[in-house]
Amino acid sequence: MSFRYKIIIEYDGTSFYGWQQQDGVPTVQQHLQEAILALSKKPIVMYGSGRTDAGVHALGQVAHFNLDRDIEPFRVQECMNAYLREVPIVVLSAERVSNDFDARFSTKERAYIYKILNRRARPALLQNRCWHMMLHLDEQSMNDVAQHLIGKHDFSAFRAAGCQALSPIKTLNCINVWREGDMIYVECRAKSFLYHQVRNIVGSLFMVGAGRWNEQKFLDVFASGDRNIAGQTAPACGLYFKEVVY
Repeated sequence: MSFRYKIIIEYDGTSFYGWQQQDGVPTVQQHLQEAILALSKKPIVMYGSGRTDAGVHALGQVAHFNLDRDIEPFRVQECMNAYLREVPIVVLSAERVSNDFDARFSTKERAYIYKILNRRARPALLQNRCWHMMLHLDEQSMNDVAQHLIGKHDFSAFRAAGCQALSPIKTLNCINVWREGDMIYVECRAKSFLYHQVRNIVGSLFMVGAGRWNEQKFLDVFASGDRNIAGQTAPACGLYFKEVVY
């Protein structure tokens, strides 16, 4: 008999080569699978709700896995966290779920948030956890143009060359840009995203916030579908996998 568990995970991605297990390098999936081994006594595959790249963080990544015996979820959480105490990964919660739950395919919406520290002084406490930008950015202009991205569109202009998605058509449910003190936040919500889509959107929004592009230029770049004329790919360190809605 198989028992399925859902866990919510927080991690600092700075020292990892992303979510997915790879030979010879540390990844989040690898550490989680090693952590559950103490309970399972045999190799277990951990299925994530989405892959994060090297250097990307998570506030609420979700994963599921199966065990062949019924173990109290609190014990699962505590045992995994005991094993993970030397790495910046924490299991925030664990629960038993039905066997038809799938961390990836049961998803209704994923949310990412990007952090830009907008001040002259470099970050001391947020090193590798934000994009530091000394040039003052107009977050209101960034938010205004970002609203044009909501809905179903061809996002080729913000699609990385290595993207393996069958189509560049995606539906962006929500995007908001706001400032709290020196920190600018960009939050995006959609059922799924193209490879580097959020970071590429942020790179083009930066061009607007810095006054280098006006609204029409942003719209022309978006409509062109040409990644080569869009803004830079924002650094991975500012991106956080925020949450998943099921």
